[in-house]
Amino acid sequence: MYTDAELLRLVERGENVQIEFKRLVHSPEKIAKSMVAFANTAGGVILIGVDDDKRIVGIESEKETIEIIDEAAHEFVAPKINYVTDVVEFRARDVLMVTVEESERKPHFHISYPRHSDTLKRKKEKKVYIRKDSHNVAATREEVHLMEDEEKPLIISYGENEQLLFRYLDTYHRITLKEFSKLVNISTKRASIILISLVRAGVIHLHNEGKQNYYTLAAS
Repeated sequence: MYTDAELLRLVERGENVQIEFKRLVHSPEKIAKSMVAFANTAGGVILIGVDDDKRIVGIESEKETIEIIDEAAHEFVAPKINYVTDVVEFRARDVLMVTVEESERKPHFHISYPRHSDTLKRKKEKKVYIRKDSHNVAATREEVHLMEDEEKPLIISYGENEQLLFRYLDTYHRITLKEFSKLVNISTKRASIILISLVRAGVIHLHNEGKQNYYTLAAS
């Protein structure tokens, strides 16, 4: 259970990779995106009843807000995530704190049912979201693969392809998946497997710039 002093400390830190403010919530589908992003990254706290400018405005109904959170977690997130809800009273205003654990079963998917523009029928969609600074962003294919491979045994070998990669990075400092695939003349699927294994081993780093990923050598 959080105290009002702990609540104030979180609010003063502002929104970041582990803290998000929501003045109120109406849509389980929308808040589920934040819950998925926290579970897929480093965990975090959603403060409902706090404005973007750090004003604590409170929530109108504790019961209804918790019901929305529970519906979000059970209907719009797969697989299930671990979270707890706490209500903190601050100057006669209630703030709902939703604490989401970083998951050991990544990736988690956000489930939505957008309406098709032609048929007007709803179609189920699944997307992986992660936190970048104070935003929820769709994970790239490489980032999803990295999550999926976390539980697999790590086997690393430094063959000709890896040596070519290291020499290239020594000279040009960064490389994309397509560039590496072309450099060593292999499919992007095989190239991705090599790169993700090296990221898991801590030999190279994966970076995201807009919608494009690139890789660099890890700092020695």
